[in-house]
Amino acid sequence: MSLSNLNAISPIDGRYRNKVEELADFFSEEALIKYRVLVEIEYFIALCEIPLPQLKNIDIKSFVDLRAIYKNFSSDDALAIKAIEKVTNHDVKAVEYFIKEKFDALGLSPFKEFIHFGLTSQDINNTAIPLSLKEAINLIYIPEYQNLLDRLKALTEEWMEVPMLARTHGQPASPTRLGKEIEVFVVRMEEQYKFLKDIPNGAKFGGATGNFNAHHVAFPHMDWKAFGTSFVQHKLGLHHSFPTTQIEHYDHMAALFDTLKRINTIVIDLNRDIWTYVSMDYFKQKIKAGEVGSSAMPHKVNPIDFENSEGNLGLANAIFEHLSAKLPISRLQRDLTDSTVLRNIGVPFGHTLIGFKSTLKGLNKLLLNEVKFAEDLNNNWAVVAEAIQTILRREGYPNPYEALKGLTRTNEKINQKSISNFIDTLEVSNDIKEELKRITPSNYTGI
Repeated sequence: MSLSNLNAISPIDGRYRNKVEELADFFSEEALIKYRVLVEIEYFIALCEIPLPQLKNIDIKSFVDLRAIYKNFSSDDALAIKAIEKVTNHDVKAVEYFIKEKFDALGLSPFKEFIHFGLTSQDINNTAIPLSLKEAINLIYIPEYQNLLDRLKALTEEWMEVPMLARTHGQPASPTRLGKEIEVFVVRMEEQYKFLKDIPNGAKFGGATGNFNAHHVAFPHMDWKAFGTSFVQHKLGLHHSFPTTQIEHYDHMAALFDTLKRINTIVIDLNRDIWTYVSMDYFKQKIKAGEVGSSAMPHKVNPIDFENSEGNLGLANAIFEHLSAKLPISRLQRDLTDSTVLRNIGVPFGHTLIGFKSTLKGLNKLLLNEVKFAEDLNNNWAVVAEAIQTILRREGYPNPYEALKGLTRTNEKINQKSISNFIDTLEVSNDIKEELKRITPSNYTGI
């Protein structure tokens, strides 16, 4: 059976493939192989640029041909490496053998033993994976994040002057403005994004146990630590973690996943609030011809986009949480548990992208029901009691809180007339009474 969207086990490779397909360039098996080839080639070139004595005669024009190996990397190349792996039973060694074949074809056979020179497989994995992760964040994640953030910013401006009854503990509370409530989510997302940008993309590079043992024994007068740092930071654009064991300690990667999880949590919170506003009839939703909201109830237009986003972001967070908790833990100088776990880092990114796109789709379908906003405010005049008692405090009026409590903490309906009548009974000046009567649920919205 050939793999298709209908028989894929994972929904991100099946039902939702068209929403996440661009992630394949960073998190698929083929992508991992390509990034491994990139690191191996750039490492060899870096050795030539030292230059090591054995490599000083290589023609630098060969570097163009060498870089073409990964720049023109194809699915056929990936399949060739997988065929070698069937023999070696080692994925990184298969990459080395593949590149050696390329060296033979390029007439570089005398130099091919300096491919993977002094390295262990984790020097390749722990640079290839952080590099692919960094590029996926920059090229895929951040644009999707920015699309959602920009839409929220636009709604903040559009709805800034829309007064809205607030609810704390589900009960009517001091009025607010719809735009301000959306702005809360904008600022929260922006604050977490600042943390995201500051997290280094850590990469391990140092040989079998992190000490450049093989490098040092072969060329004891070389400053291999300086070379490793320069290669990782200047050639690959990553942060050189040192000292390490055989593997990257993944602390920075864990911090990244934790931050991505917090951003997702903020969007989940937004989804639930918008879902609730829809259920309160604050929003209608644009209707698309031919769509069905329920198999049994023809009238329904469900807030499915926000529900879909919440479900996908929750799943993403569960995986991000496992990644951040598991990856920094490895027995002694290394165990293999990180290897299989790292192959799944594209999964939470897939669910995150689906979530972001679903929230954005839902936001673009919202239609403001201003009549309902005004109706709820007009039905809850009791919320101006806070304003009245605060002004009375300012004026030194005796026991203002208790006076308003007696008026409002009943089961009787409080309306504009009952508030006005109460104000008339207060022993304050007419100017103060006029000031109090100008307060309404629609204008008592703060700053």
